[in-house]
Amino acid sequence: MNLIEFFLSGLEQEAQITRKMLAIVPNDSYNWQPHPKSMTVSQLVSHIAEIPGWINIALTTTELDFATEEKPTQFTNTADAMACLEKCLAESKAQLEAATMEDLDKPWSMRSGDQVYFTLPVSEVIRMSFSQLTHHRAQLGVFLRLLDVRIPGSYGPSADEMMEEVFG
Repeated sequence: MNLIEFFLSGLEQEAQITRKMLAIVPNDSYNWQPHPKSMTVSQLVSHIAEIPGWINIALTTTELDFATEEKPTQFTNTADAMACLEKCLAESKAQLEAATMEDLDKPWSMRSGDQVYFTLPVSEVIRMSFSQLTHHRAQLGVFLRLLDVRIPGSYGPSADEMMEEVFG
């Protein structure tokens, strides 16, 4: 398996888990936040839905400049977030399928105007996007737990699934 195939496989695995998590977000929770310094559910869900699109961005541009980018989308319902997720997944999958190993070695930068946060090979940006997706999905799991929403398993059964198995 080459690196592109590895990323395609990872994208599909992470997509399945992300779909499960986004699908359970109650529409009436989008304005909720656990702490004033925390994102709202809307901000977090919107961010999670868009993260898979980072692969497409990394493969089709040389940088992301926050000083010139549009403000992130903020969804107010699960259906719109899921539609965004599917669009981002499809675009990124198509770009990965068309990519070459040389494309993965190209430098890519994240900046805000003159301040460059990093310049890394596209392959590292893709790996980082998977890490960010996992991180923020786990953050959403904590938010949902605080809202008393049953959490599905990610890489194995969740505590809710384990309790159901033990206690029925």
